[in-house]
Amino acid sequence: MRHKHIEYVLLRMEHNPTKIPSPLLSLVPILVLVTFLFVTIRTFGSDALSGGSQIVLLTATAVCCLIAMTYSKVRWKALELAMINNITGVATALIILLIIGALSGSWMISGVVPSLIYYGIQVIHPDFFLVSTCLICAVVSVMTGSSWTTIATIGIALLGIGQAQGFSDGWTAGAIISGAYFGDKISPLSDTTLLASSVTDTPLFKHIRYMMITTVPSMLITLVIFTVAGLSHEATATDQIGQYSIALDSTFHITPWLLIVPVVTGILIARKVPSIITLFISAALAGVFALIFQPHLLQEISGLPVENIQSDFKGLLMTFYGSTSIETGNPDLNDLVATRGMSGMMNTIWLILCAMCFGGAMAASGMLGSITSVFLRFMKRTVGLVASTVTSGLFLNICTADQYISVILTGNMFKDIYEKKGYESRLLSRTVEDAVTVTSVLIPWNTCGMTQATILGVATFTYLPYCFFNLISPLMSITIAAIGFKIKRKNEKAESLVTG
Repeated sequence: MRHKHIEYVLLRMEHNPTKIPSPLLSLVPILVLVTFLFVTIRTFGSDALSGGSQIVLLTATAVCCLIAMTYSKVRWKALELAMINNITGVATALIILLIIGALSGSWMISGVVPSLIYYGIQVIHPDFFLVSTCLICAVVSVMTGSSWTTIATIGIALLGIGQAQGFSDGWTAGAIISGAYFGDKISPLSDTTLLASSVTDTPLFKHIRYMMITTVPSMLITLVIFTVAGLSHEATATDQIGQYSIALDSTFHITPWLLIVPVVTGILIARKVPSIITLFISAALAGVFALIFQPHLLQEISGLPVENIQSDFKGLLMTFYGSTSIETGNPDLNDLVATRGMSGMMNTIWLILCAMCFGGAMAASGMLGSITSVFLRFMKRTVGLVASTVTSGLFLNICTADQYISVILTGNMFKDIYEKKGYESRLLSRTVEDAVTVTSVLIPWNTCGMTQATILGVATFTYLPYCFFNLISPLMSITIAAIGFKIKRKNEKAESLVTG
């Protein structure tokens, strides 16, 4: 039902500015945003998310509001309502983020993730690690319908295995994200899949089948790249992998019983239990297992001198909400098993709130519509129409910082154009997914980009060059449009019937 709510929110945002700003004037807040973000990131580096980027977003929002109120005569109440509605639309995502923070801490300290890493090191051969990672995340994401859940659970474990086998975080994160967003794109359980089909009035499974034309080739190319990269990778020495295993086994109580947690999580997902409930139960179950199997770690986290009920209680709560650091005797593993809990998500949540303010102001002022209207001039042929849709979707992802809003705006903006030109609605729904869903994670200030960078602990620009599926998908959409494969227009059907 989330997409219905977002659609309602955006409908509430519609109004008529007295004077629509020109595309050039509409670019001013974007230029302010990009310029100041560049300076902020160069100045603060990885600490840019601690406050600098948030101030930049609010500054760009202020510039947008100033132009809207002085030039377009938009009332402040309209701008305020748009920003509030934008924030309301991501409220569920913010709750999920907090629970994921608790889940990542409990899964780590309970020994679930260390056990998956321990067994994974022994099972997955380094030559095929990247392609296996991509395929595993793809399967899990198709089953769950959620890239976020996939990355927050199995993705973290696979990142640890990749580090143990000597792969850079960029390569491993790229394989994880490529697989996760493949599943998020085609799963009938995915919010974005349901949203893209509903916004464009396309039957769900008709939409999914048509997406396969661009999605499957993109995934095959991605798997080939990861296979070649894995075969050319110089595997970490066996003794180093052995050191990882010994360090994990000596620090955590490694046992197959801990795998009950991901199994139960998978069952809840398969039974279509809501994400918030599933993640909460998973985190709570991991907490119970931490009390059973890792009481010594809870005592270490609590800082109390004696292991007792009080240390267990304090350590468990700190695992859920705070930062934890476990000494394993291996510096690399120390960084891996360190967690940030719910508090580690606060910078991301703060940034999302500021990004939603900017996106709401841009939409309410009419600036988004003014800028995207430029793309409508390049629609003389099918490839031009699809390319304009892809460009608009990517642009909206950058401006609104939220994939759900971008899907809705892109779909609504082009729906009438596709219909007037005689194209099937499934072409628009497919193009929207190719352009918006998969690219959202590549934008640092987008909710998806911020979330995945936070969960994996890998900067967006670090994993971006290796997210081959996400980079190939929009290009594949344009390529298929240029070829014209299985793209029909209603007038072409009518003409063929007449001539036949």
